[in-house]
Amino acid sequence: MKVENYRLQTQIEQLSIDNQKNYFIDYLKSLLESDKPYFQKSDYIALCFSELDNKLAYFTSEIKILTAQKKKLEEAKKIGLELTAKTLASYGIDKMEGTHISSLTITPSKKKTNRKIIITNPNKVMELGFVEFSVDKKAIATALEEEEDNAELLQYIEVTETTETTPSKLKINKKHSSNNITSTEILDDVA
Repeated sequence: MKVENYRLQTQIEQLSIDNQKNYFIDYLKSLLESDKPYFQKSDYIALCFSELDNKLAYFTSEIKILTAQKKKLEEAKKIGLELTAKTLASYGIDKMEGTHISSLTITPSKKKTNRKIIITNPNKVMELGFVEFSVDKKAIATALEEEEDNAELLQYIEVTETTETTPSKLKINKKHSSNNITSTEILDDVA
């Protein structure tokens, strides 16, 4: 992207709520009071704002690209941590000490179960006393958790459970003191 920085444009870019207002107004007045033809003044002012629009469009485009790249890198890092943990675990390693880092540890996998309650007959459920201003889903969930007879309730609702497994990941435990070690030094140590 070719970027032009005209003096008026620079003045506009430096504007904020707190500063530069008078300096900008003085420059704009000097421009308007100059000997240049009025259409050149008009074109110059419009061109400066147009260049600002170009910069904003460029930044918007770059933000979208960077956001997509960030998301891709986050996903790649997540997969890399999981695969490294899996590989280390296959060797029976659950922790490795380091000299430049404190240690690598493998976090255990976790399971998370989510319950989704679908009310098939809200009026009947509310007649059973599970009421807020609508069906009291918290009370239903509590009743289902307790080991009581819910036969009457179960005829008016559907319960589905999903289990989400979070795979093991590698955790890098960094030392608290900064050693200012570069990646080149680490790679030289390994090679």
